[in-house]
Amino acid sequence: MSIKSFLIGSPIETVKEKYERLSKLMGLAIFSSDAMSSVAYATEEILFALVLAGTAMLHYSMPVAFGISALIAIVAMSYYQTIHAYPNGGGAYIVAKENLGAYPALVAGAALLIDYVLTVTVSISAGIAAITSAFPSLHDHKISLCLFAIFVIMIGNLRGVRESGKIFAIPAYVFIGSLLLLIFIGISKYLSLPHPPAPEYKEASANILPIFIILRAFASGCAALTGIEAIANGVQAFKPPESRNAGVTLIWMALILGSLFMGITFLADHYGIMPNENETVLSQVAKAVFSKGIFYYIIQFSTSLILILAANTSFAGFPMLSSIMASDRYLPRQLSSRGDKLVFSNGILILAIFSSLLIVIFRGNTHALIPLYAVGVFCAFTLSQAGMVKHWIAFKGKGWIKNVVINGTGAISTTVVLIVIASTKFIHGAWIVIIAIPGLVFLTMKIHAHYLSVADQLSTDTECLVKEDVFKHHTVIIPVSGTQRAVLGAIKYAKALSDDVSAVYVCLDPVETAKIQARWDHRCMGVRLIILESPFRSVIEPLVDYIEEIRNVYKDGVITVVLPEFVPRKWWHHILHNQTALLIKGILLFKKGVVSTSVPFHLTK
Repeated sequence: MSIKSFLIGSPIETVKEKYERLSKLMGLAIFSSDAMSSVAYATEEILFALVLAGTAMLHYSMPVAFGISALIAIVAMSYYQTIHAYPNGGGAYIVAKENLGAYPALVAGAALLIDYVLTVTVSISAGIAAITSAFPSLHDHKISLCLFAIFVIMIGNLRGVRESGKIFAIPAYVFIGSLLLLIFIGISKYLSLPHPPAPEYKEASANILPIFIILRAFASGCAALTGIEAIANGVQAFKPPESRNAGVTLIWMALILGSLFMGITFLADHYGIMPNENETVLSQVAKAVFSKGIFYYIIQFSTSLILILAANTSFAGFPMLSSIMASDRYLPRQLSSRGDKLVFSNGILILAIFSSLLIVIFRGNTHALIPLYAVGVFCAFTLSQAGMVKHWIAFKGKGWIKNVVINGTGAISTTVVLIVIASTKFIHGAWIVIIAIPGLVFLTMKIHAHYLSVADQLSTDTECLVKEDVFKHHTVIIPVSGTQRAVLGAIKYAKALSDDVSAVYVCLDPVETAKIQARWDHRCMGVRLIILESPFRSVIEPLVDYIEEIRNVYKDGVITVVLPEFVPRKWWHHILHNQTALLIKGILLFKKGVVSTSVPFHLTK
C-alpha cells in the first residue's frame, strides 16, 4: 500500500469528483495530444508512400495534404454535432447503439478499442524514434525506452484526470508553440529569400499506376485524423457546460491540427525532404530551417514528448469507452469500476499491457504499425456519422436538414476513405485489424450472453421460496492433519453449525495415524474421527471421494467443509507451508451442494 500511495497518491473521495473536471486548456492537452502529435509522422507516411513510384511523385504531397485537411474539417464538424446531440459522451459506440443497433455499436466499439491500443503503440514508438533521430546511440535501446514510456504514462493516468492534465499540458503547448515557430520561420525564409532551384527528382516508374500511389499516400496520411473522436468520447470529463466546452476544444484542435499538418508538408516539399528510415521528416525539416542549433533540439525534444504523451489520449479514451461497454455488459464488469483516484484503473492497466505487447511484437517499428492504425478509426467515423444522420432524420428539430447534410457528408467521406485504406493497406497489415474487429465483436457478444445467462439464473422473479425449499440434512466435515489448536477452534465452530460433525484424517503414515487416534478421543470434544486410506499418498482425492459418498446419502442435504487454517504473522512465512486448504477450497467451489469455509488461527510470532 505504501508503494501504491507513493506512485499514484492518496485516494479521492467520490463527492470531490466535480473538482476533477477539465478546463478547455487542460482538455485540449489531454484529449488532443494524439491528434496533434500525428503531424510528426503523417507527412512522413505520405512521402514514404509516394517515393515508391520515384521521387517525381513527391510533388503530389501538397495536394494529398490538402485533401486530408479538408477531411479533418469535415470530420471535426460532424463530431461537433455529435457532442451536442450526445452530451454524456461515448462517441461512435453510443451513437451507433442508439441509432443503428447493437451489432454496429459493437463494431464501432471494437474498432475504437483496437485503435486506442494502436495509438499508444504508434505514438510511443514515434516519440522514441524522434529521440533516437537526435541521439543515434540510443537506437539499440528503443524497445526498453518504449516500455518505460508506457509505464510513466500509465502511472500519470492512475494518479487521476486532473493530475494527468497538469503533467501533460506543458509538453503539449511547448510542442504546438515550437512547431508554429518552425512553420513561421520556414515560410518567412521561403518568402524573403531567393527560391533555391527545385530538387531533381527521378521520374516515376512506368510499372506503377500513379493514381494507386496517390491513393495509398492519402490512406497513409489519414493517420493525421486519429484522435479526433476522443473529445466526443470524453465530454463528461469537461467542466460545465460540458457540451459547449468540449465543442470549443474540438474546434481549437481541428484548426491547430490542420495548420500544423499543412505547414510541415509545405516545408518538406519546399526543401525537397526525402523520407529516411534513420531520421524523421520533421527532424530533417527542423534541421533545414534552424540548422542543428538550440531550436532544432527544442523541436526534437518537444516532438518526442508530445508523441509519447499522445498515448495519454488513449489512456483517457480507452478506460472511459470500456467502462461504458462494461456497464452494457459487453465487457468484464471490473472495467466499469473507478479506482482510488476516480479513474477507471483496470482499463488503464489493460491498455498498458496490450500496448506493451505490441511494442515487443513489432519491435517498436512505427512504419510497421501505421497500416494497422487507420482502419479502425475510419470504421468508427463512418458508423458514428451514419448514426447521426439517422438521429437527425428521426428526431428532426431546428436546423435538422443542415445537420443531416453535415453528418451525411462526413459519413460518405469517411466511407470512401475507409475503402481506400482497407484496399491499399490490406496486404501491408490492415488485414490484421479487419480480422481483429469481428473477433473482438464475437468476444463481446459471448460476454454479453454470459451476463444475461447469469442474471436469468440468479433472478428470483420466476420462483419463490416455500417451506419445503430447505435442506433436509446438514453435514459438517473437518479435514484435519493432527490435533493442533487450529483444529480445536474449527471443531468449536463446526459444532455450532450442526449436530452431524465429523473430522476426516487421510492416512499417509500408519504410525502417525495411530498416534493421532490415541490422542483424539479425550481432546476433541466428542467429534468422531474418520480415517481415510490413501494408497497413492494423495490428500485431496480420498477427501473428495468421501464428500461424494455423503452427497449420495443425503441428496437433499448440504455439506459444509470447515477448514482449520493457521495464518503466519509475516507474508513470507506462507512460502514455508503447503497450501492444501487453498487447493481444497478451489476444488470444492465447483461441487454443487458443498460449502467450504475457513476458521483462521492467527500466529503471533
